[in-house]
Amino acid sequence: MFKKGTKLYSILTGTCPKCHEESMYTNKNPYNLSEALSMHEKCSNCGTKYKIEPSFFYGSMYVSYGVGIGFAVAAFIISHFVFEAGINIVFASIIGTLVVFMPLILRLSRNIWINLFMHYDKTLAKK
Repeated sequence: MFKKGTKLYSILTGTCPKCHEESMYTNKNPYNLSEALSMHEKCSNCGTKYKIEPSFFYGSMYVSYGVGIGFAVAAFIISHFVFEAGINIVFASIIGTLVVFMPLILRLSRNIWINLFMHYDKTLAKK
């Protein structure tokens, strides 16, 4: 399930969607906010160009909405049902979760978006 060659591997690790050998991002740490979305132009292993067209990653904003909702629902379930918190605490936990995980949500959204359009190729992984 989480092996090289699967979409899930590329999405969760942020590696090249074609060869799964190199990170797409210049800095692997998403919490370095100045470089959170800074990406390489292309993969040094297989030469895949990450920005297929200008403004390609604008579409990932739609994905980030869904990913953000997933994080918010998880925060709601944990704070309301596990900790039995009141409505104000639940609201604060949702906001806090979205703020804390914002860089991770942004990267996951980009990873999901690019993996919708590119697929793993075994021949490129062996270069």
